[in-house]
Amino acid sequence: MGQKLKITGWVAAGAVAGALTTVSLQTMARGALAPLPLEELQQLAAVFGMVKSDYVEPVDEKKLISDAISGMVAGLDPHSQYFDKKSFKEFREGTSGRFVGVGIEISQEDGLVKVVSPIEGSPAFRAGLKPGDLITKIDDTAVKGLTLNEAVKRMRGEAGTKVLLTIFRKDESRTFPVTITREEIRTQSVRGKVMEPGYAWIRLSQFQERTVDDFAKKIEEIYKQDPNLKGLVLDLRNDPGGLLDAAVAVSAAFLPQGATVVTTDGQLAESKQVYKAIPADYQRRSGSDPLRNLPAGLKNVPLVVLVNEGSASASEIVAGALQDHKRATVMGSQTFGKGSVQTVRPLGPDTGLKITTARYYTPSGTSIQARGIVPNVLVDDTAEGSPFAVLRMREADLEKHLSSGQGPEKKDPELEKQRDEARKRLEEEAKKSPQARVTPEFGTDKDFPLMQALNQLKGQPVLASKTQVIVENKEEKKEN
Repeated sequence: MGQKLKITGWVAAGAVAGALTTVSLQTMARGALAPLPLEELQQLAAVFGMVKSDYVEPVDEKKLISDAISGMVAGLDPHSQYFDKKSFKEFREGTSGRFVGVGIEISQEDGLVKVVSPIEGSPAFRAGLKPGDLITKIDDTAVKGLTLNEAVKRMRGEAGTKVLLTIFRKDESRTFPVTITREEIRTQSVRGKVMEPGYAWIRLSQFQERTVDDFAKKIEEIYKQDPNLKGLVLDLRNDPGGLLDAAVAVSAAFLPQGATVVTTDGQLAESKQVYKAIPADYQRRSGSDPLRNLPAGLKNVPLVVLVNEGSASASEIVAGALQDHKRATVMGSQTFGKGSVQTVRPLGPDTGLKITTARYYTPSGTSIQARGIVPNVLVDDTAEGSPFAVLRMREADLEKHLSSGQGPEKKDPELEKQRDEARKRLEEEAKKSPQARVTPEFGTDKDFPLMQALNQLKGQPVLASKTQVIVENKEEKKEN
């Protein structure tokens, strides 16, 4: 096997107002460049010259070039991006899990910014923002027409400064302002506890630099509190992804030594890799195996993995590996479907290029791209169901999303019909009197999916979903 991608970096979905992004970091030297299309480059130079000389007012030539690069990369797929000086700094801050912002994971919907999830404990979380909220204005600027990155930049700023967000909450049919004070966000990516004697819950909200160490410590704490664990719930709901080596490590904690976790395949030789449950494939360059002191019982404890539409990329790698090896029962909702790896290549001391370099596949060779992980047991968000789950955005809904590379995608007419029906139901709901709807906190006895996961572990009846629809593209198998 060739040299592994030196991935300190990220496989994730969405963007976080304050730095969370998607990628794997690589600084490998590049080979010789491919021949350049001279005629097209001459046209580019001609346009540059005309804009510089003929435009109604003087333009900054450096900005022209930067915008040209941004446009070229933006035309590839939703996850490739040019980093200017400011955004590159923000990205680097994000890999450590510390940044200044409001603390929300976001996506785009109908030209507006949609809250995927507020980061637990962040200013946005304390201000009461909810998943599904739409941001229509940032201070005095309308969001319609802004790119996702432009919106992120406007929500960032210095610690202690304020930003005014105008929120439209669909399920309450109301618009309201929220003033949030920016602060340094120190995300805690691991939480967990013994739910009741014999059964525990551990939640990963992101895969960051400290996640594996914190995961190992939390597991040790749980086993110290209850050495005779009968079942464990690994909660990956709303986990947008993160460091690939962290995903491999968390998978390795539960899998047999040497089991395949994920494979990657791309145009570059170093993108064609197999990552296994061995220290060499997740251990950082310095330091010892972070999993060395884990209890032996973790390899065999009955396991349920909870996922939902916000579970993406690195969290899909973990869920897919544990599902394929039949190590866990995956429960919840179909995941986001981001099955691609991005690589960040520095272009200088303070700029860089994030570019999609590989697709990844579960151990069985299944592509997750634009499809996601389908749970073994579909479970709704609440006992009343998830009637609007079909409307939730996934990778396949993103403009210019990468295909699986193994045949054309097919639109499911039945899915489109059910989406239309769900939109009509949503419109009817909006006509009703607004009611306070508080989303139960993850990890409580009011957390319906978690309670169903515990029932699964105990062999008790599980209330499976009657409303969710699987978004089916043709099942993709990697060609070897």
